[in-house]
Amino acid sequence: MAIIITDECINCGACEPECPNTAIYEGADDWKYSDGTDLSGSAVLPNGKTVNADEDQEPVSDEIYYIVADKCTECKGFHEEPQCAAVCPVDCCVPDDDNVETEAELLEKQKFMHNE
Repeated sequence: MAIIITDECINCGACEPECPNTAIYEGADDWKYSDGTDLSGSAVLPNGKTVNADEDQEPVSDEIYYIVADKCTECKGFHEEPQCAAVCPVDCCVPDDDNVETEAELLEKQKFMHNE
């Protein structure tokens, strides 16, 4: 499952540079599927959704840092544990019960985004 940042976030930004998928963004910032990945142009995500990887996407939150679920792999393929949760001083990076994925699905997503 993806990780989500709860509203207890203090906007310290410690999590953002730790994400190997560039799935974490500051509140109100637009994001792209291509940010920090090998994706570009038209792409069909592992979940079947077709996107333009280079097109700006609307922020998930306007107030606090947020994680893009389509890009989050819980650091599978990179680290033993989600790095955002490991560095968060207020423990607000938690599993997202609305985006549950198996380890195999997370690894597939990681390989898809990084052409491995």
